Formats: sequence, structure tokens, C-alpha cells
Amino acid sequence: MSDIALRHRRGSFLLDAQFDLSDAHITALFGPSGAGKSTILAAIAGLLKPDFGHINICGETLLDTERGKFVSPVRRRIGIMFQDLRLFPHLTVEANLFYGWRRARPRPGRETAEQVVELLGLSPMLARRPRQLSGGERSRVALGRALLMGPRALLLDEPLASLDAARKAEILPYLEKVVRESRIPMIYVSHALDEIARLADRMVVLNGGRVQAEGSLFDVTARLDLFSAGHLIPGTVMRAAVLRHDETHELTEISLGAELLVVPRIARPPGAEIRIRIDAEDVMLSLTRLDTVSANNIVPCMVAGIRENGPHADVQLRLRDAQMVARITRRSLERLALREGIAVFAVIKSVTVGGRE
Repeated sequence: MSDIALRHRRGSFLLDAQFDLSDAHITALFGPSGAGKSTILAAIAGLLKPDFGHINICGETLLDTERGKFVSPVRRRIGIMFQDLRLFPHLTVEANLFYGWRRARPRPGRETAEQVVELLGLSPMLARRPRQLSGGERSRVALGRALLMGPRALLLDEPLASLDAARKAEILPYLEKVVRESRIPMIYVSHALDEIARLADRMVVLNGGRVQAEGSLFDVTARLDLFSAGHLIPGTVMRAAVLRHDETHELTEISLGAELLVVPRIARPPGAEIRIRIDAEDVMLSLTRLDTVSANNIVPCMVAGIRENGPHADVQLRLRDAQMVARITRRSLERLALREGIAVFAVIKSVTVGGRE
């Protein structure tokens, strides 16, 4: 069990956040720049001593200001992967990897070290130096170094923020493998929902130094208030499963509970569980089923809530086995006379498929 409660002022910024990491394997700290995400990670790692609060990770208290307890960073056994990676440019990949391993207490065995190298596909590059690597390869080395410190928990501070789309696509499968095969609790900081949708189990939404919401990734991303509050959450993340592939049209049919959706062909076998994300602005609403439009995904649902937000209206929709949100104009809201409890059809223009489940 892990829980965190922090209060810290830095200039005009006040961090006042409390949340529970529960038993989730990977918890995402999500929010805009300046929300306090990296400050929380610095406090967990011991790089910052907060004014007030406590930090309990995996049953061990690392900070308790009331009792005057502050465990030094070197004794916390917290692995960190920074956005700038911080690899030693004059050392080889192998030397960078084992720099942390040699200093770890307790030190992982050689067998574990070899497993990490294999897990991240690092063998072909062990003799090279960071400048000879791509951005995605450097990220894998930094992740391997953090794992080889034998951490009780792993902190990832926007590790993909400096990568372009191609490099992100390269490193994300490796991160997914680490999540699947490692038993280390992780805290993943990002303001990119697509990364969190693929990796996290639990989500803590931060804004202005305060926690706006926390809980299951699937529950939090369906909360209507988070869409209207500065559009913190752009889309809903849901569980789905692969049904079959339409090879003729290069499409894949997936089940969202009792509903059928069609997406571009994905490389997952029938029966595989996946995650999907549907952005609020990619959902249109109709009072009748539209069979004469090009959209493949039209599902019946019920209006479960409405929240007006300037010229927009965010509409929470309840399907038989899931929830999602549509963002429409207030003019459309009035024209359709939408209200809670009314039956509508959601016309879904785009579905983003994630890899992990």
C-alpha cells in the first residue's frame, strides 16, 4: 500500500496534493504543464524536501514531516527515468547500464541484469555510445539503467516528451513489456493521454497543484467534470477485445462490451484484449440511426449527463457496457433538445487503439 500527501510552496506556486497509489502496477500523474507532476516525483525521489507531508511507498515511510523523518535519496531505492535521460556521453551503453547496477543496494544478480538487457533489446548496442543511438534507443538505455538499480519503485518523468511520433512508437512496446513483466510499481508522469491509455492502471489528474480526480483509468477518463474543467481530459479510455479481421478491407472488428466497432487493421489476434480511446470531439450525436453516412461506428446509447462549457456542451453517454463523452456545440444541444435519459446514437469518427491489456 502506498499513499502520498504533500504541501509545498515554491514562489507563487502551491502544491497541495494527496492521493493513494493503491495496489496499481502503474499510476499515471496526468495534467497540463505546471500542474505539479514533476514536483511530486522530486519529492518521492528525495530530491525535494516538502514543507509538510508524508510519503509511504510499498509499506515504507520515506517522509513524515510531523515526526521529522526524511530518508535520504540514496537509501530510498527509487529508480528515475528523466525526460533528458541523463546518460553519460563518454561511457558505452554497457557502462551506462551497469553504472547504477554496481551501486545498487541490494544489487540485482547478473541473471537479472541479463534479463533486463534482453527485455529491452539492448544487446546489439552495448559497445556503442549514446551519441550513436537514436532517441528511442537512448530511452531504452535510460530505462534499463533505472531498472538495474534494483528499485522498490520506478518514476518516469515524461520520458517520451522529447521524442517524435516515430521514436515514441519505437519505445512504447518496450515500456509495455516492462509493465507486463516487471513487478515494480511505477509512477508515470505525462500530459499525453495516448501514452497513459497504453500503460496505466490508475490515474491521478492534477491541475494547479491540486488533485482534480483519482481512480481507475477507465473511470476517471469518463468523468464529465474533467472534460469541462479546462478540457483536462480529451477522451475516454475503454476496454475492448478483438473479434475478427476483415482482410479484404484491411479492417478489424472489435467488441466494446455488447457493441461492435470497426477500426483499421491491427496486429492482434482474435480474442486479444485491448484498450481503445475515443476523443470527445470525435463523437457526433443523432436522434436517429444514420445508415447513409460513411462512418462505420454508430452505437446506441443514453444521455447520462450534460455540462455546458462556453460555446460547447459535453455530453456523457452510457452504453450497455461502457461510458464515453461527446463534445458538441451548445447550438446542437438546443437543436436536438438533448436531456438526461434520452436515447441517442453516437456516430464515432475515429477510434485510437492502444496495445496493452
